[in-house]
Amino acid sequence: MPAPLCTPEADFRPPLSAGARAGLARIRAALAGPGADTSDYDLNEGRGAADPAHLRPAAVLLGLVPAEGDLDVVLTTRAGHLRHHAGQVAFPGGKVDMADADLVACALREAHEEIGLEPSQVRILGAFAAHETVTGYHVTPIVAVIDPGFRPRPDPGEVAEVFRVPLAHLADAGAYRIEQRHWRGTWRRYYTVPYGPYYIWGATARILRALADGMANADHGGLDRG
Repeated sequence: MPAPLCTPEADFRPPLSAGARAGLARIRAALAGPGADTSDYDLNEGRGAADPAHLRPAAVLLGLVPAEGDLDVVLTTRAGHLRHHAGQVAFPGGKVDMADADLVACALREAHEEIGLEPSQVRILGAFAAHETVTGYHVTPIVAVIDPGFRPRPDPGEVAEVFRVPLAHLADAGAYRIEQRHWRGTWRRYYTVPYGPYYIWGATARILRALADGMANADHGGLDRG
């Protein structure tokens, strides 16, 4: 995993709370762990991981906002009129454009376009292992700390709502469920991690579950908890 690229504790004012600093330490430990690529097919038999060379590269911003006593994760609800994934919960992000210098640039550009996040308000920590989607993307989650003063400006053409979920909830393996639905002639199983009125599922929930597993492994000295 990439090494942390910043020390946000020294950058943001007011200083981060003890809880936020502890959360960042756990995130850094998870980033330093071995990790493993994930897939929308992880819970379904008969389909192995595809060769990343045959997938389209994409990046999402897994943004952490310091909150009182903890960190929050920034998520969006996609606009209801979109052709694909309308109304679903997602990270800010999208496919890599030719003008993007790298995956970090892609995630920052998409976050600026979708929720009005300025790159100057972001401190990059690193990246988690990539995730393969059923739609043929190889998605890399770029993990970053967002300035506590950030105020979302969602693009109504893409985003219906920007909201935050406490990291403590998403890091709790007990908050996750496995559900299934009939899709393209077969039953497909997937993770969900509901929060209040928000139904977080699919690739977003799988990436968050990988985050939770990475933090748990780090808490237990890097032991693989499966």
